[in-house]
Amino acid sequence: MHTYLDQLGLDTRSIEIESLVGGQSNPTYKIRCGADCVVLRKKPSGKLLPSAHAIEREYRVMSALASTAVPVPKMLALCEDESLIGTPFYLMSYLAGQVFHDQSLPQMSSTERGAIYDEMNRVLAAIHQLDYRQIGLESFGKPGNYFARQVSRWSKQVQETTIPIPSALAQLIEWLPHHIPSDDETTLVHGDFRLDNLVFHPKDHTIMGVLDWELSTLGHPLADLSYQCMAWRIPPALWRGIGGLDLQYLGIPSEEDYIKAYEARTGRNANADWNFYMAYNFFRIAAILHGVAQRAVDGNASAQDAAENGKKAGLLAEIGLQGLGIH
Repeated sequence: MHTYLDQLGLDTRSIEIESLVGGQSNPTYKIRCGADCVVLRKKPSGKLLPSAHAIEREYRVMSALASTAVPVPKMLALCEDESLIGTPFYLMSYLAGQVFHDQSLPQMSSTERGAIYDEMNRVLAAIHQLDYRQIGLESFGKPGNYFARQVSRWSKQVQETTIPIPSALAQLIEWLPHHIPSDDETTLVHGDFRLDNLVFHPKDHTIMGVLDWELSTLGHPLADLSYQCMAWRIPPALWRGIGGLDLQYLGIPSEEDYIKAYEARTGRNANADWNFYMAYNFFRIAAILHGVAQRAVDGNASAQDAAENGKKAGLLAEIGLQGLGIH
């Protein structure tokens, strides 16, 4: 590994390695090489679910975004040779900014909270306004039929696991294929766009970089928007949400106002089929967490709280059913 870092022009006479918070799916490390800092992101060890942990796709999409208005770290190298550290990995620049894990932003003023949420909205809209063909991502996914393909994909991954499937998740797997909207549009989608996947500048709170592109693909932009809007319906006690909080007091926009800001920036109408989009995303996050629970059982989860997060799959699926009036 020293030789590999040497070839990238890094000072390997002094190396310090630190595991970074997050990286639920793919282990992530900060490596200090002399005066330089880089980030290493790798696949987890052990048996993996099909198409999961696609760090190669992360590297490709962030490389393509380097020339756009969407802020991302600089990509340094992709290594698919498993002999170096046991799995494929990539290296990118380290962004010395702030990452916020509590979406209520307790350390901020109401004015700052409003600015941070508006900045998130601006960058999400910027992702969806890109022409993915112009930046070489025309083969990054299949245009059209996004929801049908995603529902099928995640349902299959859930059904391939060996642990019990929560009842609410099973109900969503049954309901969703029969209620897919006829509206169809294709843009680049992040797939996991939320507050703690963003690095903010420590002074002006602009976004320095959007991280964790593992689930990105070509898809429907409103899938991305509704994914982020799940936070408004998830209580903080359950899982990193702002549901039930006094948003007006905090200076955080309501779900409705956040959607309106996105509509103003993109010209899209997000209201049609909104209940489907929300149910789809609660199904999807529940399916992901169900996979986390499976990895915990298999003993190759990358985060210590994997088993705990896996238990939340059924509770989040329940919120998705409630939004449809199904209990």
